[in-house]
This record gives sequence, C-alpha cells and structure tokens, in this order.
Amino acid sequence: MHSNTDQPQVTEKDTIEFVLDRFSQVKKSKRIRELVEFQAMNKYMLMAHNQEELKMLGNLVASHKKIPLSDILDQYEEHLKIALKKEPTIKTHLNVMMHIFGYFSKYFSQSEKELFAELLCQFKEGQITTGKMLSEIGPLIYRFNNTYLARQTYFLLYADTRPGILFAVFNNKN
Repeated sequence: MHSNTDQPQVTEKDTIEFVLDRFSQVKKSKRIRELVEFQAMNKYMLMAHNQEELKMLGNLVASHKKIPLSDILDQYEEHLKIALKKEPTIKTHLNVMMHIFGYFSKYFSQSEKELFAELLCQFKEGQITTGKMLSEIGPLIYRFNNTYLARQTYFLLYADTRPGILFAVFNNKN
C-alpha cells in the first residue's frame, strides 16, 4: 500500500482481519448501537470492496425493529464476509474518494478542485497509490473537523501517513 519501504505495510488481508475482528466484538456485545456504529465506521471500506453488499448491510441494520438482533447479526456477518471477499479496484477506490471529496469540495477554490482532479487522474493511471491519495485527503478531515470521516476505517487502514500537497496548499493560505 505504501510506496515508502520504511513504513509498515498494511495488506488487504490485514485490513479484512481487522474489520472481521471488530465485527466479532460487535456480535458479542449483542447491541444494535454497536452494529450501527460499526456500519457507520466501515461505510467507505465496504464501499471500496462491494457497493451492493454495503447497501444490503445497511438495509439489515435498518431492519432492527422488524427482525431479531441475533438474526440480523448472523445475516450481517454472512454479507460482511461476502463484501470483503471482493477485492477493491482502482475504480471502486476512485468512487469512494469522490464521495469523500464531496464533503470538502464546497470549501475548495477552482484551482484546488483542479489539483484534486489531477491527483485523481494520476491515481486512475496508477501513478500514485491509494495511500498517497488518502494522504492528500486525510489532513483535510481534521482541517474541516469532519469527525464522521475521521472515524472511518478506510483512512485508518489505507492511508499513507505523510501529508500531501493539498494539505500544503491549505497551510499556505493561512
């Protein structure tokens, strides 16, 4: 994931194990609130893997007043594993990044939007990694105090921790 070899590597297998381990904790808790939180925290991770299953998982969580929680947890686990079996692609990561960019685009000048579009093109062409793209987006989460995005496992598991050029552009504005 990271282009710099002196940083720890997080593999897709590590990512999946992390998410499944966290879900096992949710399942043991037997609390709908924990499942709702899990779903929210993993939205973009799941979107990168399988958007159809993400929708199915969301519907399961929303059905908690109609279906016993134990049944929901069993079905959720089944669909979570299906979702995570599908490997993310450049196209699915691009989709996630566009969704995330939507949170910030209203704050960007035209030149900043063009810079982000250029980064997306570089990503699409394989010139930069998912981690590098997220290192560009990640600092913006904190700059604009978006706690919903800050809690996303997508950033925790994929991001390259070094700040990118968009962050530098924003810092130069101050």
